[in-house]
Amino acid sequence: MTRPPDFIIIGAMKCATSTLHEQLARQPGIFMSTPKEPNFFSDEGQFTRGMEWYRSLFRDAAHDDLCGESSTHYTKLPAYPRTVGRMKERLGGRAKLIYIMRHPIDRLRSHYVHEWSKQVIRVGIDQAIDRHPELIDYGRYGMQLEPYFEAFGRPSILPVFFDRIAAAPQDELERICRFIGYQERPEWVCDLPEQNVSSRRLRRTRFRNLLLDSRRIRALARRFVPKWGRDLVENSWAVKVNTGLSPDVRHRLTEVFDEDLSRLGRWLGLDLQCRNFSEIAQTTAAEWVDDARGKVA
Repeated sequence: MTRPPDFIIIGAMKCATSTLHEQLARQPGIFMSTPKEPNFFSDEGQFTRGMEWYRSLFRDAAHDDLCGESSTHYTKLPAYPRTVGRMKERLGGRAKLIYIMRHPIDRLRSHYVHEWSKQVIRVGIDQAIDRHPELIDYGRYGMQLEPYFEAFGRPSILPVFFDRIAAAPQDELERICRFIGYQERPEWVCDLPEQNVSSRRLRRTRFRNLLLDSRRIRALARRFVPKWGRDLVENSWAVKVNTGLSPDVRHRLTEVFDEDLSRLGRWLGLDLQCRNFSEIAQTTAAEWVDDARGKVA
């Protein structure tokens, strides 16, 4: 018998969602989807596959497992405007939602490297910010959360700070597990490889793709090229891109993000701005302070 997930990590992009997904998957009694990001409610091609396909992602879970998935497309307004409505219609108030946030300028830089490595973005970061508004939009956390508040109410959404996960991973994992209704004590896996790190991504090129797509060439390389040689070639393909912002662009970003952080801060009972975000996020287990109805202020 298939069923929808009990919880969903809805974003934000480049905020350790892959790490949290993998940590939860390592806990007995928690079943995380494969693929990690089905993007069912956001992407038109995925949504047309139907609810039964989506439910089938969790068919291998045990009867009493908690099931989850992690799709950062779910908080990518305005790119995917139908996501929240579809989730409300298909899941009702059942799913619990987890939203991870990091310093918005740090998130933007990581996002830029991600897209540059895929050759989606081909210009410097200052130019990219004007040409690719999603670099800013996906880090406007208040804007992304507001429709979820209106559809599900604040108690259905757990805010999590990226910096707090880094500073106190066991405590945050326990807090997240309490939120999703996990009855056991989770254990943070300290030796888990880092997940989806933008600075370690490899720049796509036609030559590199040709090599990687050829099983014969890969097999020959493993047989005849020592590991140090393979590592040397891989390092030559590693992302090397300048993410330094000009003073004018940084000032403009700070103004945009401070306005959004001010609204987010009111919901959290915090005085949030770019200048103090990391310090506050590192020491704070984020919780909404408004009334239980989750009314948007």
